[in-house]
Amino acid sequence: MSLKYHLVSFFFLSFSKDISKLLGPAQYIMSVVNDTEFSSAVFLLTGIPGQEDVHLWISIPFCLVYIISIVGNSVILFIIKTDPSLHEPMYIFLSMLAVTDLALSISTMPTTLGIFLFNSREISLDACFAQLFFIHSLSFIESSVLLLMAFDRFVAICNPLRYASILTLPRIGKMGLVFVLRGVAVILPLPFLLKRFRYCRANVLSHCYCLHQEVMKLACSDITVNYIYGFFLTVSMVGLDSLFIFLSYVMILKTVLKVTSHGECLRALNTCVSHLCAVLLFYTPEIGLAVIHRFGTGSPPLLKVLLGYISLLVPPLMNPIVYSVKSKHLRVRIIRVFFK
Repeated sequence: MSLKYHLVSFFFLSFSKDISKLLGPAQYIMSVVNDTEFSSAVFLLTGIPGQEDVHLWISIPFCLVYIISIVGNSVILFIIKTDPSLHEPMYIFLSMLAVTDLALSISTMPTTLGIFLFNSREISLDACFAQLFFIHSLSFIESSVLLLMAFDRFVAICNPLRYASILTLPRIGKMGLVFVLRGVAVILPLPFLLKRFRYCRANVLSHCYCLHQEVMKLACSDITVNYIYGFFLTVSMVGLDSLFIFLSYVMILKTVLKVTSHGECLRALNTCVSHLCAVLLFYTPEIGLAVIHRFGTGSPPLLKVLLGYISLLVPPLMNPIVYSVKSKHLRVRIIRVFFK
């Protein structure tokens, strides 16, 4: 038995050495390991699943959306900057919203139009991480701007005599800077958390752009930290901002309902219509998309794709239109610029 054991051991060692010389050390190790896993160098973006044949035609409405969004927000910024009578808190907050919408459109435009116009689906890991950083930070900044605009309406209706003393230009600038820094600071760890992962097997994303909740699911490593941190951000940022906006409108309604004059009550509420439209356009698809990504495992893929497009493309498109229609001062100045 001892002689047979030594002969078998000698044969096995000799065979192993021959294989390692033939394949090389790296290949020999990889031949032992399951070769179905591979490290991905790029991600593949997706347009609209099942509609690849008509992507060129679909690009037409997407191009129109981006053109209207960029032109509309640029016109809003130009009018507010050049007209001294519009240098009021409400219009300054509106200009902050326009800047955020403009940046959000620009951050998603290259990859979206690249897919629909040129079928360019590949995006490198670093470019993907950079894009999701800008998309998420700008989304949180927009949420903060909507909260500031709700605070503006709350002060204007509930405490009109102190409106000018509370919302001074230096204070508005400080509040805007704090919320911008907040949006950047809370998203900054995400690219670094994602960069430490190894991505293998599937590398296909379901949108035309990169989102944290999608990219982290493609990792082979444990994503518990990313999952908990992403959930915490959604609840603490979007959840708290929407809660404070809701409470501000509860206080506004309580104040307005105390007004005896029906006409004054309607006029006060009419000043909030534009902001309420902007809030609904932003939070409805944003919260719906967050719920589907985290809990809707059996939801149709097309619903997730459509909500993704609505959440990032519709607010920058509709906000300039809504405010131009509802704000008489802004509408008059825009007409004056184009029909001098």
